[in-house]
This record gives sequence, C-alpha cells and structure tokens, in this order.
Amino acid sequence: MYWTDLKDKVGGLVLAQSPYGGSPIASDILREGQLGDYVNIRKLMETLICKVIKGDLLALEDLTYERRKEFLSKYPLPRELPVVSFRTEASISPAVLATLSRVAHAELPTFSTAQPATTFPVVMPLGAVMAACAQLLQIRYGEKSDGLVTCCDAEVPGSVVVRPKRKLDHAWMVYSELNDNPTEADASQVCEALLTLLVEVGQRRRHELSNKDE
Repeated sequence: MYWTDLKDKVGGLVLAQSPYGGSPIASDILREGQLGDYVNIRKLMETLICKVIKGDLLALEDLTYERRKEFLSKYPLPRELPVVSFRTEASISPAVLATLSRVAHAELPTFSTAQPATTFPVVMPLGAVMAACAQLLQIRYGEKSDGLVTCCDAEVPGSVVVRPKRKLDHAWMVYSELNDNPTEADASQVCEALLTLLVEVGQRRRHELSNKDE
C-alpha cells in the first residue's frame, strides 16, 4: 500500500502464521448459523477474541476471504520484496485438550516492603480451544490449520515457506505452555531464525538481480 515510501527502508517481510489469504474462522464466525452449529465454537471464539485478546469481533471482517481478496487485488506484494512465510499445524490429539497456556502473571499483595512480591501464572486452556477449531476446520473444509488459519492461507505465493514438523497452534507464538520442552526452540528463537532466513533470502535475491543486470 505504501511501497513507494517504504521500499528504501524495508529489507523484507516475515509473515508468521499470517491469514494472508484470509481465515475461514473469520468468514464463518460473521455468518449466522455457521460455527454456531458446532458445539458452541462461535461463542467460544467470541470469548477468546473479546475477553482474552481484548479485540473487536468486527475487526474480523478484514480477515474474511472476500475482504482479503479485494485488498490483495488492490495491493499485491511487490515482486522484488523478499518474503518468508511461517505456517504451523495444531495438534488435535486428545492430550491437547488438557493443555494449559500462560496468558499472564498475577502478583499477590505483600504486607512488608522487605518481602518480594509473589507471582503466579494465569492459565487458560488455549490449546484446547485451538485444537477444537483445528478439528472443525479439518472436518468442515478438509484443511489442516493452526486453529485459526489454514496452512494454505498462511503460505504467501512465491515466498520461502517454513513448515515445522512440530505441532504448534496459533497461540504458541504469544502464549507458552506450562510444560514447554526446554530442548525445543521457543517462540523468540523461532522468530530469530526466521529473520536470519529472511536476510539470507534477501541477499540471494539481490545476487540474482545483479547477475541479471550483468
């Protein structure tokens, strides 16, 4: 949209779990009689978006397939822009239904300034919500997803796509699980790796363009 102003300042773009093509959850949740027919998933998503994320349900309109198609037709990504797409697939195994994620930390009041404040994690079953949505999308549309975005919608055409073998839902990049495996990369390490890959892709792209000019 603002490429003429940004092209000298932007070296590339990483889209992590992005609803680039749109989101079936967004399209369905705004249509009465769609997700509401499936074990109150519609109400569940309303609670997640409005209460947990503190977002506006109407903001989902911009993520519907109709709106994304209209936007991308007007503002396609520049061909010369290096792009890396990172998409994930949520696990829908029964064990995920018991997964709790840290969404915040609460601090207990102290009666003495000499005593350190006691904090404890605030947890929610986000993994269970993502698993339920992922299962619904697989049954309804035959598409694998991270719980909110299908794998195909998260892959930008022409980009370098990263497809991890690990089962990761849409909330993983922001909210960590209580039983995170210390031997596996966390969200910050994944982000660093994606940015490193983007730099390499950009360098390779510039090298290819310079060879064409010669």
